[in-house]
Amino acid sequence: MDLKAALADFKVYLATVRGYSPNTVKAYVTDIDDFLSALSPAEMQSEEPITLIVLRDWLYSLTERGLTMASIARKSAAIRSFTAWLEKTGQAKTDPGLRLRSPKATKTLPKVVSRASLQQVFEILEARAAEDDPVALRDLVTVELLYASGARVSEIAGLDLEHVDYSRNLLRVTGKGSKQRMVPFGQPAAEALNRYIRVARPAMQTEASRNALLLNHRGGRVGVRQIYALVAGLLADTSTGAAGPHALRHSAATHLLDGGADLRAVQELLGHASLGTTQIYTHVSIERLKSGYQNAHPRA
Repeated sequence: MDLKAALADFKVYLATVRGYSPNTVKAYVTDIDDFLSALSPAEMQSEEPITLIVLRDWLYSLTERGLTMASIARKSAAIRSFTAWLEKTGQAKTDPGLRLRSPKATKTLPKVVSRASLQQVFEILEARAAEDDPVALRDLVTVELLYASGARVSEIAGLDLEHVDYSRNLLRVTGKGSKQRMVPFGQPAAEALNRYIRVARPAMQTEASRNALLLNHRGGRVGVRQIYALVAGLLADTSTGAAGPHALRHSAATHLLDGGADLRAVQELLGHASLGTTQIYTHVSIERLKSGYQNAHPRA
């Protein structure tokens, strides 16, 4: 079996059939290639090069290298998907990954930005945008939309002009697996968006802008890294500490649940395929409740 050729085909499968993002495909391929590099030349060319013993030895070597449980669990998931695909496509007689037990990554509660800290962030952004500076207006609407919609940073960066429904305050975002969903945004975000469209975008747009909603200083589509740097810089001086745009997504979900929103409604908003993924935010809310109880109740 030519495993390198199989990996190349698997890469195409992930991108076209599964609809994974380029970053996700790259992560899968990197992890599987790491495994293949541990095989000997003889094993690579054998009829059944991947066995349960080989997989277990590889996992053990990862612990010896000092990788975290989360990293080992991620790499294990990638190789299991690969061995399952090999059997499904008839390139392997069995799927040894079915019997592979990998360590479970320790689940940590996501970082949530307090309402007070968010108020501080928006005050900073509004002060910067007071003179209608185009970049400042772009930064303000970017953070407003991230927090208002609970969307992923890649989803906000990928917005086009036609993805905004101004009459109903809705965004059409494209999430994982190229799945689209409609997410709402509130009045503060609507006001920031209208101001950006009216004042800032015309001053920033060039031939490279096309239909991109959020533009960089050169007129092209704003990048994920640029948004990450913006949000991380804003949150660095708050009680939350260093955190990226995903903290705004976590905060939106938690604050909605704190306010009484239905869990399934939050699942739809975030674009989670499984309700179990959304339930982590109920744990955050419970922990916040317990913390408030401990601090406030006289007999806590």
